[in-house]
Amino acid sequence: QVQLVETGGGSVQAGGSLRLSCSASTRTFSLYAMGWFRQAPGKERELVAAVDRSAHNRHYADSVKGRFTISRDNAKNTVALRMNDLKVEDTAVYYCAAKTNGATAWSNWGQGTQVTVSS
Repeated sequence: QVQLVETGGGSVQAGGSLRLSCSASTRTFSLYAMGWFRQAPGKERELVAAVDRSAHNRHYADSVKGRFTISRDNAKNTVALRMNDLKVEDTAVYYCAAKTNGATAWSNWGQGTQVTVSS
């Protein structure tokens, strides 16, 4: 089981930037695909970005393409989400998640970090 902890959330004005980080406690971090999800009040949790274990493939939700960048450092057991040009609709709790590479289900989740974007 992988333990995940997110940091970096906060409040920012529209157009600003934030960088979220996720630290994983596992001896086999490089074997996991990693993702960032978000959930706004009254909405379903959605995948915003994902990266495979070797960082060869990345996925972004259409709503964040060109603004968000996911990266990972397998030597440090971390994954980051750089968020630029933030919009009010980006306001949500952001969660770090992990899964075995090639699997469709995400089985490991962090506690989440709040991102609030004001106009």
